[in-house]
Amino acid sequence: QVQPVESGGGSVQAGGSLRLSCAASGRIPSFHAMAWYRQTPGKQRELVATVTSGGSADYADSVKGRITIPRDNAKNTVYLQMNSLKSEDTAVYYCNAGSRLGQFSVSVYYGWGQGTQVTVSS
Repeated sequence: QVQPVESGGGSVQAGGSLRLSCAASGRIPSFHAMAWYRQTPGKQRELVATVTSGGSADYADSVKGRITIPRDNAKNTVYLQMNSLKSEDTAVYYCNAGSRLGQFSVSVYYGWGQGTQVTVSS
């Protein structure tokens, strides 16, 4: 199954930063929109951020001002730059790719990977 590969998670203290990577080079067309999701135990997967092939980004209200989603089309890689992290940001983070739908929504085309764990302590 074709899927992006997430990496870069880890443990940080509240207020710290992490930069997650989502590699799709060689497997996923670069013209797709890409998106980051997160999930905590007992909760559904939550859309965190999206970015089009042209670099237009949207974010969940809970992360606006703290998270950006840089995209390197040459490498077909998208990042999630997380700053001023809070304990509620603790989750497994996943990425995927597909088509933008309406307002802050993505129709994903690929399988879900293992994700990368982000743990924020205080």
